[in-house]
Amino acid sequence: MTFDIFLQHLTNGISLGSLYALIAIGYTMVYGILRLINFAHGDIFMMATYFGFFGVMTFGIPWYIVFPLVLVLTALLGMGVEATAYRPLRDAPKISILISAIGASFLLENLTTVLFGGVPKPFPTPEVFTDVVQVGTVSIQKLTFYIPVVTGICLAGLLYLINRTKTGMAMRAVSRDHETARVMGVNVDRTISLTFGIGSLLAAVGGIMWGMKFPQIAPLMGVMPGLKCFIAAVIGGIGNIGGAVVGGFILGIGEIMLVAFLPTLTGYRDAFAFVLLIVILLYKPTGIMGEKIAEKV
Repeated sequence: MTFDIFLQHLTNGISLGSLYALIAIGYTMVYGILRLINFAHGDIFMMATYFGFFGVMTFGIPWYIVFPLVLVLTALLGMGVEATAYRPLRDAPKISILISAIGASFLLENLTTVLFGGVPKPFPTPEVFTDVVQVGTVSIQKLTFYIPVVTGICLAGLLYLINRTKTGMAMRAVSRDHETARVMGVNVDRTISLTFGIGSLLAAVGGIMWGMKFPQIAPLMGVMPGLKCFIAAVIGGIGNIGGAVVGGFILGIGEIMLVAFLPTLTGYRDAFAFVLLIVILLYKPTGIMGEKIAEKV
């Protein structure tokens, strides 16, 4: 393999890893505060692509107006899922909340199928993202370079929010102890809702870029990326934002390099994520950057 070909695979791996990282952050934020997995997160990612498709293709609104609107609508959708599927069961056993999360996932998938049909649709990709850059003898789409940059900006903004603002302080307090945070004057319900909203917004950013990179959307398109991003969050250390990013890059680069160096295993590309998950759980159950957290009685 020449250096040019390796560079192309590496950039593709970093690009895919950036997308996994963005979506995985949503999983890890919700887990960090509620100690549960939002299994509807992959379907919220899917809904963002449909919002973008109908905004541009059906209503004819320019993409630079539609894409910011998609972020807002997807954040509101995430907050709505939290208010209807999670908040009423906050004091219920964990298994009840888990079942509710799975039910919300199935609801979004089937509702999308009924309303929009199961036939895949082409996602609109503006020309500014489809231009190609020549690096040596390799042609690389500009979008491949934009994705890590956007991911870095989103991560920097999120870390600033969590570490430097009162809202972030409230999130950190709620992640430690709901009751103590409430006694200290934190609006726990609003903080949790905001966490879902931010996680869903990041999923929307990932969904828009995913749609442009793989320009075909379908009601079940969020299932496998959702599972992989959950795995990325576990690999990095569920509940740790930095860990989610690290896990996303490990998974994305690992997948691309597996196909590049062992093309005969291309059909097992999805299995790579699950094998890696098993290995991590066997040898480091808390993940690469995770910490052991005692269960609350």
